[in-house]
Amino acid sequence: MPRPAPTKRAWITEFSTNRVEAAAPIATLPSLRKQPALDLSDGLPKYFLKTTTSTRYVRVMCEIQCAISSTGAASVNDIVLPLLHAEYFMVNGVQTISVIAAP
Repeated sequence: MPRPAPTKRAWITEFSTNRVEAAAPIATLPSLRKQPALDLSDGLPKYFLKTTTSTRYVRVMCEIQCAISSTGAASVNDIVLPLLHAEYFMVNGVQTISVIAAP
């Protein structure tokens, strides 16, 4: 029986507050909003536009190793995130964030 093709999605969630608990960042619920999952299977950078000035933190998690940038189209040379590992980033003002598969 053939194995199903692996999925290649990224999730980004916005938060307005964050606190430190035992030296680990903890986002406070509820989140401001959850962005639609980004399909990274075509190898092209995908953009997420942070449109709210209330957003202070974003949480990024990818089903595959991915890279993220806030200075234009993401490339495999940007900040690499391991698969299924959530990372939190502080953002300032309205920013555009880009994510790309980085195998």
